[in-house]
Amino acid sequence: MSTAPEHDPFEPTLAAARARLDALRPEAYARTRNHLEGAVTRLSPYLTHGYLSLAQVLHTVCERHALGLEHKFVQELGWRAFFHHAWRHRGEGIFASLHAGPLPDHAYAPELPQDIRRGATGVPVIDHAVRTLYATGWLHNHARMWLASYVVHLRKVHWRAGADWLYAHLLDGDLASNHLSWQWIAGTGSHKPYLFNAENVARYAPAAWHSPRSVIDTSYERLDTIARSDHDVGGGRGEPVDEPALHHAPPAACGVSDAPLPRGAWLAHPWALGEPPAGVSVAGVFFAGFHRRWAWSERRWRFVTERLRELGATPHWVETVGNSVGRSLADPHATPWLGGVDLISAPAAFEEPKRVCGSFTQYWRGVHFAVTKPA
Repeated sequence: MSTAPEHDPFEPTLAAARARLDALRPEAYARTRNHLEGAVTRLSPYLTHGYLSLAQVLHTVCERHALGLEHKFVQELGWRAFFHHAWRHRGEGIFASLHAGPLPDHAYAPELPQDIRRGATGVPVIDHAVRTLYATGWLHNHARMWLASYVVHLRKVHWRAGADWLYAHLLDGDLASNHLSWQWIAGTGSHKPYLFNAENVARYAPAAWHSPRSVIDTSYERLDTIARSDHDVGGGRGEPVDEPALHHAPPAACGVSDAPLPRGAWLAHPWALGEPPAGVSVAGVFFAGFHRRWAWSERRWRFVTERLRELGATPHWVETVGNSVGRSLADPHATPWLGGVDLISAPAAFEEPKRVCGSFTQYWRGVHFAVTKPA
């Protein structure tokens, strides 16, 4: 039985993931996706953690709605695939600036100010975004863009500090998608900084998020000038909220075992939580080396642990996995700790271009639907 909170918007079950997929309406998504109250899917936590694969979602939606590569929903799936394409080819390089931004790296602060971490900047759109993040573990993509732009271009915080913080609190935190998105906003992964103003917020967000007479209530020309200067607009004029604790190991409530892994089991890990092959025993693992580097909120630990229990798998805390375990799905988050395991690649959603692509535009020009049909 799940111990997720009542009315949890992201119930940690496969049934909940499938229900979201069944409810998806691509045309409504395409029309309203930029609005915070639009018909977005909220599938991302289930995709990140492998409840559903990108190929499963793409195949199901295209089979039901006959979508092509030009459709906005298909392109959003393509962005996730592109970010992983970049990660496969760049490796650790995605965690450093891909090229120079508006200012040199040393011009940005290495740590996130407390007024941002506590949702007390005094800019309603930013403070509402932080509170929503902490309350749900999720943010609409437009809110993520606004938050990242404010952090980097108005408060002069290095994109990496913001990316690490947001990743830790997101249920759908994917290292490639998250960190490369921050680079796109920062202008170190794109050709110009992403900027927004109060008028943009008023167009796409509910009234409580509107930010008239705030620092963002100005022209794009003025915002561009600020982004290219070393001027920190300052903050700290709001009512603070407590930031949820972050953990480099599973909280005690998760009930993680340090016993040896059973031999010959199918290995379920935080990025491979879909249906296992029929007739196999399932063992669950968290990788100590990964979490020493990347902390998670308790909400995210619970989201993964409850799904492992739904699979009948007691989660184990391990350094690496040897050849005593049978098979598992490959994922770049987990691969460094899966030595000796027979890794199976999930069906591809798209056939990738043969060359490395430096931008989504290049990637999308060369991409095709995969021939492989997901199980």
